[in-house]
Amino acid sequence: MAFKLNYKGKLAYLTIPSFEETELVQHGFSTRLGGVSQLPYQSLNLGFKREENRANVIENYRLFCDALGINPENLVASDQVHKDHIHVATFMDRGKGIFKSSDIKSIDALITRDRQVALVTYYADCVPLFFLDIKTPAVGLAHAGWRGTVRKIGQKTVLKMMKEFGSLPENILVGIGPCIKSCCYEVDEPVVEVIKKAFTYWDELILETETGKWMLDLVLTNKKQLEEVGISPQNITESGFCTSCNNDLFFSYRKEKGKTGSLAAVIQLI
Repeated sequence: MAFKLNYKGKLAYLTIPSFEETELVQHGFSTRLGGVSQLPYQSLNLGFKREENRANVIENYRLFCDALGINPENLVASDQVHKDHIHVATFMDRGKGIFKSSDIKSIDALITRDRQVALVTYYADCVPLFFLDIKTPAVGLAHAGWRGTVRKIGQKTVLKMMKEFGSLPENILVGIGPCIKSCCYEVDEPVVEVIKKAFTYWDELILETETGKWMLDLVLTNKKQLEEVGISPQNITESGFCTSCNNDLFFSYRKEKGKTGSLAAVIQLI
């Protein structure tokens, strides 16, 4: 089962059916549709690191949160640097990185078991990982580019939830959001060498092309490492979308050669 595409007016966003069925969370993954940003960030840019009027980004958050039924004041944003550091967010972190300065630095994954704390991570081709422990309950988000994937940030997020919250892998649902897929993600030899060193099953993850380049499957790479720590394949939902192929619906850093906006994943316990 893939992610579900929803609309509120002109604003389009994705949700994960298995997460919705639990009635434990409000969550969503943004598209580029339905915001107020102008070229080249049109129209629902949610990234503050782009060269755009901050007021536009704040308005985009207001629109996105309204669609999800989330109070914008609950948002807690990550500060991503393509590493594997994880922050345990609390009620006291609300507003950080969005409406006020933040001490959450060099963080690529957020977890919490506090209610009404809406975690936020950013994307424009990298892999969004959603986590929901249905028993504790607890939630998490991880940003996995190829560097974060090699550092096994998804796997480490599960282990962090186990350590901090007592989560059990068999109780965790995972959503793998829209990202650049193997059809469009060409990498060079230095990246391939890193992949070979990081994963014994590297030959399942890359496909050599006739031009001497390689196509890397980040979705499969993340999925396999999550299964290694006990996440059931039946509990993993893939979005079904490639951000590069569907550039009309999503921002894509590679497709747009860096001149693009930021998508966002958001999740909070009700």
